[in-house]
Amino acid sequence: MTGTPAGGVVPFTTRVMNLSHFLTQAARRRPDDIGFVWGETTWTWAQMEARVNAMAAALRGRFGVSEGDRILVQSVNCNQMFESMFACFRLGAVWVPTNYRQSPDEVAYLAKASGARGVICGARFAGHADACRTAAGLDFTISIGEAAFGEDYDHLVEAYEGAVVESIAVERDDPCWFFFTSGTTGRPKAAVLTHGQMAFVVTNHLCDLMPGTTREDASIVVAPLSHGAGIHQLAQVAHGVKTILPPAEKLEPSTVWELVEKWRVTNAFTVPTILKFLVEDPAVERFDHSSLRYIIYAGAPMYRADQKRALERLGKVLVQYFGLGEVTGNITVLPPALHHLEDGPEARIGTCGLERTGMQVQIQNDAGEEVATGETGEICVIGPAVFAGYYDNPEADAKAFRNGWFRTGDLGHMDENGFVYITGRSSDMYISGGSNIYPREIEEKILLHPDISEAAVIGVPDPVWGEVGIAVCVTHAGADTAGIDLPSWLDGRMARYKIPKRFVFWDEMPKSAYGKIAKKMMREELERRGEFSQRQPA
Repeated sequence: MTGTPAGGVVPFTTRVMNLSHFLTQAARRRPDDIGFVWGETTWTWAQMEARVNAMAAALRGRFGVSEGDRILVQSVNCNQMFESMFACFRLGAVWVPTNYRQSPDEVAYLAKASGARGVICGARFAGHADACRTAAGLDFTISIGEAAFGEDYDHLVEAYEGAVVESIAVERDDPCWFFFTSGTTGRPKAAVLTHGQMAFVVTNHLCDLMPGTTREDASIVVAPLSHGAGIHQLAQVAHGVKTILPPAEKLEPSTVWELVEKWRVTNAFTVPTILKFLVEDPAVERFDHSSLRYIIYAGAPMYRADQKRALERLGKVLVQYFGLGEVTGNITVLPPALHHLEDGPEARIGTCGLERTGMQVQIQNDAGEEVATGETGEICVIGPAVFAGYYDNPEADAKAFRNGWFRTGDLGHMDENGFVYITGRSSDMYISGGSNIYPREIEEKILLHPDISEAAVIGVPDPVWGEVGIAVCVTHAGADTAGIDLPSWLDGRMARYKIPKRFVFWDEMPKSAYGKIAKKMMREELERRGEFSQRQPA
C-alpha cells in the first residue's frame, strides 16, 4: 500500500507495552503488598517480579529462548505456571498453556501444532513430556517439581536469582499467547492473542466487568489458569489485586468459601457449572462471603433456575459475559444491576447482555447480511479484542472471518434495546420433521422441574423425523427417577414437536476441564451405551 493514509497522518510505529510490565508496575508501586497466595505460602509483588526475572533469565541464558519462540506449559494451577506467563511475555516469547487433563498424545499434538521449542511441565506429567519430545523434537524441558525429564523450575530460579531482565520491545500485533480452542468439533486450533489486543482486553475487563477494582481487592481462582481464569488474573495484576489459589487441585466448595472469608475475596471468574456447584454446597452458608462484589461467569449461558439460586445465596454480585477464546471474552456483558431475582420484563430472561465497550455485535444471516431485530442468526463481532487469526491455519481463518466480522458460530438474536440472546451453538441445532430445534430452550424448561439438577439435549438420527432429541438428565440427590415423567411435565410448557423423544438419567454429566458440559463426550457416551440404536417412539 502506498500514499498517505486518510487524514494525512503517517504512523511511525505500532509499538505497545509488553504485558509483563503489568507485574513490574505492581512491584514498583506496592513491592511489599501480597500479590499471590497458594496454600500457606504468600509472595509479595517484589518477590514475584524477582522470580519472573530469574526464570526469564534462565529461559534466555540456559536455553536460548528469544522473541517469537513458543513455550508449551502442561501444568495444574500453581505459582510457577502463573509466573511462566510473565517470563514468556518478558522475552517476547509465546505462552502456550494446555488443558492439563488432556492425554499425552493430545498434548503432543499441541506441542507440534504450535511449533513449541520447549515445554514447562508438572512433574507428574512425565508421559506428556516424553510424548511432546517425540512429536515436536523439543530443545528443552523444564519440570515443575523434581523429575527425571527436565531441569527443575525452582532450581533454575535459584540459579538466576538477582537477574534483571528488561521486557523486550513489542508491537501491537506481536503474539504473546496461543489460546487453544477446546476442540469439541475437531482438532484444537491455536488462536493467536497479541500484546496490543490483550492490553485492550485487560482494560475492558476492568472497565466492564469489575469497575472500581483496586489493590484493596482480592481474587480467588476456581478454574484453570490456562484459559479464561488466566486472562482474569492478568487483569488483577494490572491493578495490583492479590490472587488467591486454593491449595488442592480438586475444587472443594468448603475450602473456597473458607478462603473467601479469610482473605475478604471480592471477585472471582468461573463458569456456570462451577458456580452452581459452589452455591449448592452447604458451606456457602457457613462462611462470610459479604466481601464479594463481582462473581463473573462465562463460557456458557447460565440456566435461569441456576441463576436465581445463585442470586438468592449471594445477592446482586453476578456478572455475565459472553465471549469465545478468539475474542478473549469481549463480546457482551450483563452487570450486577441487570441481574434480577424476580421474573418479569426487567429480567430479560435469557439475555447475555449488551455489547462490551469498544466492541460491535451484529446478527447475520448465511449471506453475511444483518437480520431484523428479534430475528435469529449468527452472532458476529468486530473490535480490538478480536484475535489475530489461527496459527498456521488459513483454512480456519477463511471460515472464521467474513467481511471483517468474526463469526462466533453461536446463534442468537438482538432486541430493540441492544440486548443479545444466545439460542445455542449452530452445531447444536438439529432439524426434526423440517423444524429447527434449539436445545437450550428445551434445557431451560427441563431445569424448571424440581427434581432435575442438570440437563443437556442433543439431536440424533431418526429414520422417520430425520433427527430427534435425546435429553440426558441428572437429578438432585434423593430424587426417584422412576417417578419423574418429563414428557408429560413438558407438555403444555413448549410445542410438542420440541419435546425430546427420549429421556435418560445419569449420575453425572461429562464435563470439560473448564467445567462446561461436553456434548461431544455426551454423544460418545450415548453411542457407547447403545442409546442411538434403540428404536425411537413416533
